[in-house]
Amino acid sequence: MALDELTEELARSAAGGDHRALGELLKRIEPDVLRHCARILPYHQDAEEACQDTLLAVARNIGRFEGRARFSTWLHIVTANCARTTYRSLKRRAAEQTSEELPVQKPDVRRVSVIAGSRLDLLDAMEALEADKPDLAQALVLRDIVQLDYNEVAEQLGIPLGTAKSRIHQARKYVQAALGDTYRLS
Repeated sequence: MALDELTEELARSAAGGDHRALGELLKRIEPDVLRHCARILPYHQDAEEACQDTLLAVARNIGRFEGRARFSTWLHIVTANCARTTYRSLKRRAAEQTSEELPVQKPDVRRVSVIAGSRLDLLDAMEALEADKPDLAQALVLRDIVQLDYNEVAEQLGIPLGTAKSRIHQARKYVQAALGDTYRLS
C-alpha cells in the first residue's frame, strides 16, 4: 500500500482534527485497504467487512496517529489487525452455530482454491501465534504482512534491531511448525 504524499498530508491534517481531510482520506484509502484485506482473507465478502472495519478504525483512531512513522505504515498495521479480527470473528460465529442451524462445514476443496485454503491455514497459524506469543506475532505482521524492513520493524516496536530479527525468526519457525510440512515459508 504505497500511498502518495497528498494522502500522507491528509492523514496529518485529519490527525489534527480536520474532519474534511478525514473524509477525503477515507475515500482515497478505501480501494487500497480493500485490496490489502483481499490478500489476507480468501472470500471477497469477508475482505469487504474487514475493509469497512479498517475504515471505521482509522476514523475513530486517527487522533492517535502521531506522524512519527508514515501513515501508510500505520494503516498497514490497522488493516492487518482488522482483517485478522474479522477472520477470528467469522471463525467464532461458525463455531457457535448449533447443529439445529445450518451445519458448519469445511470449505469444499473442489470449490476453494489452493491459495484460499493456504491463507486460511496461515490465518489459523497466526491466530495461534498471537495467542501464545503476541510479541512475536506483532513483529511477524510488521515484517511479512506490512513488509517493513527490519530497521523499521525495530523502530515501530521500540526494540533493538537484533531483537526484532530474532522475534521474526522465532515467529516464522512457530508458524512453519504450525503449518507442518505442507507449506514452506521463505
